[in-house]
Amino acid sequence: MPGDHVADLTIERSLWEKGFRAVAGLDEAGRGALFGPVVSAAVVFPPDIADISENGWVEAVEDSKRLSPRRRVCLAESILCAASAVGVGFASPKEIDRQNVFWASMTAMKRALSELSLSPDFLLVDGFPLREAECPQMGIPGGDGRSTTIAAASILAKVLRDDFLLRVDSLFPGYGLARHKGYATLGHYRALEDLGPTALHRHSFRLVKNLEFEWSNG
Repeated sequence: MPGDHVADLTIERSLWEKGFRAVAGLDEAGRGALFGPVVSAAVVFPPDIADISENGWVEAVEDSKRLSPRRRVCLAESILCAASAVGVGFASPKEIDRQNVFWASMTAMKRALSELSLSPDFLLVDGFPLREAECPQMGIPGGDGRSTTIAAASILAKVLRDDFLLRVDSLFPGYGLARHKGYATLGHYRALEDLGPTALHRHSFRLVKNLEFEWSNG
């Protein structure tokens, strides 16, 4: 998009120069969907990532929403090979219904952090900072379009969540999950009208709740 900021390592470099060696980027995927979990990823790159990456792929790491599915998968493979550490966390639809999607997203991020093989000494979080973080952090609105490390986390989270939707598509025929990935498309809305919500839909979301009421009282 012309004029939009492109993710880079400016923020990370400023932190590396101050002595932080394990800067973790955090982001999630699926927060606005009607179906399935929120998936979060945490990524730590070595400070020399731009020098050791082959074919300059680091410069192509960007907000996952701006990349094609095929490009995301290719970049995810490079990220997994080059990262010092990667962690993944999930929050289930039931947790989303119980906590609300904001707090469930925070839960997923904390789980991703707990899965890292090293302890980060600084966190870069897309959006709001984490509550009760054990190290310094920075919450960055639109961080997946500003920080390469957050963008890398957004790519991994999106690839993993999309893969989950592709795998469960056959378990819930008629909903078109492989196509819309659980988001509120017209096709998904019509499937909910015809079939009703499944156990993996987010029943606290107003659209699903209204259709569930209509379905149960139909």
